[in-house]
Amino acid sequence: MNKSESIKNLVGALTSLQGKMVAVKKDATNPFYKSKYASLDTIWEAIRKPLSENGLSITQTMNLVNDKSVLETTLYHT
Repeated sequence: MNKSESIKNLVGALTSLQGKMVAVKKDATNPFYKSKYASLDTIWEAIRKPLSENGLSITQTMNLVNDKSVLETTLYHT
């Protein structure tokens, strides 16, 4: 995959994004540990708009590495 040699614009977008982020509400319960956590749906709902407003997007793909399934997360910036 091609990657930018400079991350100047990406860093600016991430800085702006972090300034707009708020704490994600813990909306689910883990019955085994009796603890609360934020579900993936709630996390995506909280970050989708701030990511988009800063020209950022995320993809996740499954790959095989040494015959093992690996989840790869990629951050993109316009």
